[in-house]
Amino acid sequence: MIDGRRTTRRDDLPPAGSRRSHDSAGAVLRAVLDHGPIARSSVARATRLSAASVSGLVGSLLERGLVREVPEAAGKPGIGRPHVPLDLPADGPAVIGVHIAVPRITVSLLDLRGRIVVQVQEPHGRTDPASVIAAIGARIAAVRRRHGARRRILGLGVATGGWVDSPHGTIVEHPALGWRDVPIAAALAEVTGLPVRTDTNSRALLRGELLFGAVAGRARESAVHLFAGNVVDVAFATGGAVHQGPRSASGAVAHLPIEGCREACSCGRVGCLQAAVSERVLIRRAVTAGLVDRPEIPALVEAAAAGSAGAIELLRERARLMGRAAALLLDLFDPEVLIVAEAGANQLPESLATLRAEIAARSSAGADVDRVVFPSSFPGTVLAVAGGAVALDQVYASPLDLQARLKAS
Repeated sequence: MIDGRRTTRRDDLPPAGSRRSHDSAGAVLRAVLDHGPIARSSVARATRLSAASVSGLVGSLLERGLVREVPEAAGKPGIGRPHVPLDLPADGPAVIGVHIAVPRITVSLLDLRGRIVVQVQEPHGRTDPASVIAAIGARIAAVRRRHGARRRILGLGVATGGWVDSPHGTIVEHPALGWRDVPIAAALAEVTGLPVRTDTNSRALLRGELLFGAVAGRARESAVHLFAGNVVDVAFATGGAVHQGPRSASGAVAHLPIEGCREACSCGRVGCLQAAVSERVLIRRAVTAGLVDRPEIPALVEAAAAGSAGAIELLRERARLMGRAAALLLDLFDPEVLIVAEAGANQLPESLATLRAEIAARSSAGADVDRVVFPSSFPGTVLAVAGGAVALDQVYASPLDLQARLKAS
C-alpha cells in the first residue's frame, strides 16, 4: 500500500484494448498514471509491450525522474525475483498552467497526476496582449521562485476561449478580449524559456478528463466536452484523440441558435447560446436583482448554495439552456460520455438535475443521462486545471522528447 492505494497486479487490469499508443514511453507512463503503484510485468500487460521494452523504457523514465520505484508498496515477498512497483513521484516534476479568462488570469502548478500544487488568480489590469503576457510572465516567475528549486518544470500550457490555432500557438480570434492573431506560445516561450502549448477551454479540459478524469476510461472511447464561462465552446474526442480540425477551429458553438435564448448577440442575432448563458450576462442579471455582493460567478453559486431563490432560479435557467445545447450534441455525436463544465451543474445538485432533465426531455437518443452526462471532474478548479492539462497532455504523449523540447526552448 502507498498513499492508500494497493499495488496493481496483472489480474486487476482490464482487458487490453485494440489501440496502442504511437509513443511507447508515453504508453508506459500512462499505465503508471492509471494503475500505479504497478509492477513492470503488469505495465507490459497493460501496454502490450514486451518485458524487455518496458524495462528499457522504465529505465529512461526513472533517469528523468518521471517515475519512481516504491518498494514499500511491494507487499509480502514471494518466490523468485521481487517485483518493485512503479509510481509517479508526488513531489517530482511538474507543469505550469495558464488560463486567460475575460476578467482575469489564472496561473497554476500541477504535478504529474494533475493535482494542483499552487494556483494564483489576478484580475486584468489592462487587457491588451502585451500587458496580459507581461502579467503572466511575472506570475510564472513568482511561482518558479517559490517552487522551482524543488520541482523541475517540464512545460507550460495555456488555455483560453475563442479560436485557438494550437499547432501554431496562436490565438486567432478572441472577440471578448478583442484579440486577433496573437502568437501567445512564442511570446510566453521567450519570457519563460519553457516549451509552450496552447488550446481552447474545452479541448484543454477534455485532455484533462482523458488523462485523469473521473470517467477517463470511458471518455477514451468517445467523449464530448461542453464548457460555459464567459465564452462557450465544445470539444470532442474518439479513441483518446481530441479533434482539432484542419484549421484548429473545431468546437465553435458560441452562435449556436438555442430555443429560449432571448439575449441580443454581438453578431446581430437573437438566440445565440453564448449570449444567453455567458457569465457576464448571468452576473449582470444577478447584480441588477441584488442577489450577489460581488460581480463574480462564485458569488452567485454561493448565494444559491445558501438558499437564495433568485440565485437558484438564475442558475437553473442557465442549466436548462445548456441542457438544450447538450441534447443537440448528444444526438449529433452519440458519445460514450458527455461532460459539462458549468459552475452551477458542477457544484449544485439541483442545477445538475435540471441539466440532465432537459437533456432527457430533448434528446432523441434515448440515452440514460445519469450514465452518460457528467459534471466536470474538476469542480471549482477548471481554470487552474485547464492550462496544466494542455502541458500534461504533451508530457504523456511523448515523455522522452521533453528534454529535447526544453533545450530547443
